[in-house]
Amino acid sequence: MLFPRRNLTLLATLGSAGLLGGAFAFQYIGGMAPCQLCLYQRWPHGAAILIGLLVLATGWRGLAWAGALAALATAGIGMFHVGVEQLWWEGLATCTAGSISGISTADLLNPAADVAAPVRCDQIAWSLFGISMAGWNVILSLGLAGVWVMAARKAD
Repeated sequence: MLFPRRNLTLLATLGSAGLLGGAFAFQYIGGMAPCQLCLYQRWPHGAAILIGLLVLATGWRGLAWAGALAALATAGIGMFHVGVEQLWWEGLATCTAGSISGISTADLLNPAADVAAPVRCDQIAWSLFGISMAGWNVILSLGLAGVWVMAARKAD
């Protein structure tokens, strides 16, 4: 009983919290605005955190399968994002076409307004060992999905 279900669930929950916290740190401390695909990758981590808290509170291991699904969802979005970054395929129109969605007409017409350039999904803003943030999200989220599956299959 080296890894009880509760510990596996806690590990997976904290893993998603760490990845989400890291994304917010890059944004708010590092000043790196996220692209649209980066934002989409955050939502499943938030869902995994909520699922993990529910599993820890109720002990119902069936919910751990939902945690695995959330981790796989963010990994899938991350894989798509890596493909966009590597120019293997086109991204969303709001990612690579220089979208100005969310900016009011008044701000666009006001020369004094400070309107930042849209963040493009096909440009790698940061990498470690040649792997982009989206790539790291894929690798780590697949690992978290494995932890969720172990938690779901564990019969404590």
